[in-house]
Amino acid sequence: MTTSICVLGIEKSLSGKSWRWRGGNMELASGIHGLEQDIATQLLLSRGVPHEELDMHRQPNLRSFLPDPSEFADMDRAAERIAEAVIARETVTVYGDYDVDGATSSALLIRLIRMLGHDALHYIPDRLLEGYGPSGEALLKIGQQGSSLIVTVDCGAMAHEALGMAHDAGIDVIVVDHHKCAAELPRTYALVNPNRLDENDLAASHGHLAAVGVAFLLAVAVVRTLRQRDYFADRKEPDLLSLLDLVALGTVADVAAIRGLNRAFVAQGLKVMAKRDNTGMAALIDASRLKAAPAASDCGFALGPRINAGGRVGEATLGVRLLTTEDPDEARAISEQLSRLNEERRAIEAAVQETAEEQLAAQHNRAIVVCAGEGWHPGVIGIVAGRIKEKAGRPAVVIALDSETGEGKGSGRSIPGVDLGAAIIGATDSGLLVKGGGHAMAAGLTIAADKLDAFTEWMDERLAGPVASASADQHMTLDLALAPRGLTPELVETLDSAGPYGVGWPGPRVAVGPVQLVKADIVGTDHLRVIAAGQDGGRFKAIAFRAAESDMGQAILHASKGRRLWLAGRAKIDDWGNKPAAELHLEDAAWAD
Repeated sequence: MTTSICVLGIEKSLSGKSWRWRGGNMELASGIHGLEQDIATQLLLSRGVPHEELDMHRQPNLRSFLPDPSEFADMDRAAERIAEAVIARETVTVYGDYDVDGATSSALLIRLIRMLGHDALHYIPDRLLEGYGPSGEALLKIGQQGSSLIVTVDCGAMAHEALGMAHDAGIDVIVVDHHKCAAELPRTYALVNPNRLDENDLAASHGHLAAVGVAFLLAVAVVRTLRQRDYFADRKEPDLLSLLDLVALGTVADVAAIRGLNRAFVAQGLKVMAKRDNTGMAALIDASRLKAAPAASDCGFALGPRINAGGRVGEATLGVRLLTTEDPDEARAISEQLSRLNEERRAIEAAVQETAEEQLAAQHNRAIVVCAGEGWHPGVIGIVAGRIKEKAGRPAVVIALDSETGEGKGSGRSIPGVDLGAAIIGATDSGLLVKGGGHAMAAGLTIAADKLDAFTEWMDERLAGPVASASADQHMTLDLALAPRGLTPELVETLDSAGPYGVGWPGPRVAVGPVQLVKADIVGTDHLRVIAAGQDGGRFKAIAFRAAESDMGQAILHASKGRRLWLAGRAKIDDWGNKPAAELHLEDAAWAD
């Protein structure tokens, strides 16, 4: 819980923020010997872990966190139907979304069914031609081609019309999703989603799961159902833990909160990923040029974007094909193709972002930024929305308009404390959107171009209060303050021990100082690099990404000579030299005198 005590007395930093403690006051001198356990414990406590649960959170595992899948509505019904399909060797198609969560969810169920001695087909809609979620036409076509069971993953919770068409045609459809639901559910054989409004408290407490996490719970339920039917009397039960690398990748890349069960999923999934038993995952790691076993951050910044690139600017099925193939040559070819598409995606993204940022100035008084433009690639609008959100400090929606259809495809990203998904569903219910949905931090929509102004006004009014409340207290939360010599590889290792970190379980932020800057310059396009030294003899490197033009960056570059500062950011390992050294990924700074 954040307190009102300013760290080091800093009420206004170079970026205009006060510095606050996340938990207790943790100011350290230059050495940290003997304090490792105290630091790790404090990190857990400051993230809301009760004292009696410290041990289970130090090494998060499934045994401690996994709920009984039967607690979830429709879970047993879905598991029994899939078990029947496996036993009867029915044709099953997994219908997934085109992002990382959809690809990993699809791959998980396909690999599960293979482990059970059967097989499943997959269908991933084209982002540009078909858009998000299941279409009635696609479901009917899949059924006509022989599939008696379709399982949608990471989509379907709000697809009333499409699922109604499949239901009327006699096609069994199971929906496995995590997006927000309306009070009225679509007609399906089963709908498994912890965010159903009729869920019990235990299931609803898992509403932060990504779809791949829900799919894993379904896998557990399917195996249990088959066990009860003596299916494994003459065959080996599948090793479900081997699927956790997919769960970790999808959970982190979908920006799901890394708390509770998700911490166990990610912590254990990274161990599975390091074993490289999944041929496609191993090829993806190699294509990402990772030197060591992947960390949680690598899932979000290296592996995930490559899988996403297929759905954004390339072929939507590439991710599923990669994560389900057993052929090393095919895996290598697909991963290299995804890397090339990722580079293409970056170029397209940069062009759209530049144009979108030009619209920011006219919206400085709005609670939400809504940018729209013709010719923008729909495959990058989510990423650009995230960039705009970070730059503006407010929720942002970026819409790619199509002059031929008169509609726009939009993607939104929010800030903590503002439920964007609920607002988008509200706008849909009010007739302002063709369709829309999502969760608290991210949402998608389709809008008629002539409703754009009305939508913007409605969203501005709807979110004015929540955004004002979320933005009222502009501060940076820190976990630890130390002298420069205390920034060591051993400290980084200690901080990492309370991970994995991500949304909902923030990585620790440290303040280091006071220091004087030995050097400050710009590297790359807009990155600020500094060499800092303290009076205790400590010396370290710090880098602030995309910050050279910020108020902090300009102050450091032009006004820091002869002045001492406190530097705040994330402690990381720099292994470029002869031996590992600690560096700081700089997020803020403040004058020390």
